[in-house]
Order: sequence, then structure tokens, then C-alpha cells
Amino acid sequence: MNGDVDRALEVLRSGGLVAIPTETVYGLAGDATNEAAVRRIFAAKGRPADHPLIVHIASAAQLSDWADEVPSAAERLASTCWPGPLTLLVPKARHVLPVVTGGRSTVGIRVPAHPLTEELLTRFGGGLAAPSANRFGMVSPTTAQHVRDDLGDAVDFVLDGGPCPIGVESTIIDCSVTPPQILRPGGIPSEQIVELLDGNIAEASGPSRASGMLASHYAPNARVLLAEDRAEALQLAADLDHPELIDRTADLVDYAQHLYSDLRAADARGAGTIVAVLPPPAGLGHAIRDRLMKAAAHRAD
Repeated sequence: MNGDVDRALEVLRSGGLVAIPTETVYGLAGDATNEAAVRRIFAAKGRPADHPLIVHIASAAQLSDWADEVPSAAERLASTCWPGPLTLLVPKARHVLPVVTGGRSTVGIRVPAHPLTEELLTRFGGGLAAPSANRFGMVSPTTAQHVRDDLGDAVDFVLDGGPCPIGVESTIIDCSVTPPQILRPGGIPSEQIVELLDGNIAEASGPSRASGMLASHYAPNARVLLAEDRAEALQLAADLDHPELIDRTADLVDYAQHLYSDLRAADARGAGTIVAVLPPPAGLGHAIRDRLMKAAAHRAD
């Protein structure tokens, strides 16, 4: 048995908080059936109480334990994409705590694809409520050190699983509505979701009801300016004092994996302004554009 997983289990079962590695970003996890633990998550992050959490489970077989009903679209996506960077919004089961869902009638569920957290969830047996392990609205963590830098003693144990291989959060699909809606682009490209649901999918409409739907999010301390190509970025940078330029558009997998680390590094160097080149709106580019646009909204004039 892995000693770090043993320690993480001990902390979680005693009502503590554990930072867990996933394929997307690190999460701040607590027992989803322990109201005191869940409230500690909100306090540690400075997260608004009406902003719902995602419950992480070990396998698709447990989805029905958390859902009042499992829509056919959710069944198809779960069987195809889990474990993986996909969150499904479904009608919540009666036992799901209102503090987890922000008082909503739906709950977000996902099965992460990281060997340490897969072992942890299997041995834990239940669900872990786990938003990203950082201060609310700020840049998400993709290494254990990012978590320690952001949360310090507010987290009881950090399960170090190395750098997150995808680097941007999960795709969120609302399966409680017809047709299902893409609420947040993420690690599974929107085009793949459209194909899996035979085109029976819509873009998000209505109020924020899941993680990452607010206009401003994922924000560094520096101001972020956006450019559609490198030439525009260089033109913007020419008028600034010591700007930081981020452009990994040649490789979108690399861009996603390093996006948050690049934003954090710019802050660490004291950058006043970051100029980021937007990738094309395709594949992982959807998620990268979404995160950069929300990061830029943080300092919109």
C-alpha cells in the first residue's frame, strides 16, 4: 500500500482536507458527506457559499449513488469518458448535502484519471467534494508546490502526484437539461462531446450553475491582455514596460499543460502585464481560450 495514500485516507476519515492530484489540476478534497469538512473547503478557498462543488468518485458504477436519476446522455458520456476530465451535472440524490451543491437541485460528478487519486477514491469508498486547491478566482494549481504556496496550513495533507498532465480543468456538461449543455470547455474537447451525443448538445445558457462559469476566474495578479496572433501580441507588448509574453500556440497540449504554471511564473517575476496569444477555437483551444478570457476579465478596464 502507498503510505501517502494511507495518510490521506486517515485525514479524510477524520474530517480533514487533502489536496489531491488529478489529470487536470490539484483539488482540495473533503468527505462529501461531512458538512463540517465541506464548509472547511469553502473557508480555505474563500469560496462563495452558493458556488457548487464537484464530487469525485471512483467509478461510473457509483454515479447512481449520487444522482436522483441518471439521464441517458450522462450514461453514455460516463461509460465513454471516465476516468477522465469530464464532469457531469445530474439531478442530485436526496442525501447529497445542500452545502455541496450550493443549494441547487443538481450535483456535478466526475471520475478523475490519476493513479494516486484513483487508489484513494477506491479505498475511501465514498465521494470527495473537491474544487481546485487554490484561493477562489485565482490561478489553479498544477503542482503540489502550487497548493502549498496558495493554501499553506489550510490544507491538512498534500498528496503529491507530480505535475498534472492535462493542466486545465474538466469539461462540464449539464445532463439535467434537454438537450445537454456544455457549461465549461475543458480537458475533453467540445467536438468529442458533440460526436458522442450525436450532435444533441447546446452551449450554456442561463445563470452560473457550475464551477468556472463566472465571468472572471483563473486570474493571476498581473493584468492579462489577449492577442489573436503573435504579431498582435508583439504590437501590444511594444507599448508596455517589461511585459511577459505567453505563446504556446504551436502545441496546444503543451499550452494547456503549462498555462497555469506560466501565469504563476509571470507573477513570481513581478510582471505587471501578461500578453497571451489565444489559440484557435478548436480541440483544447476552447478550454485555453476560456481560461485566458476569464483571466483577462480580472483586470478589464
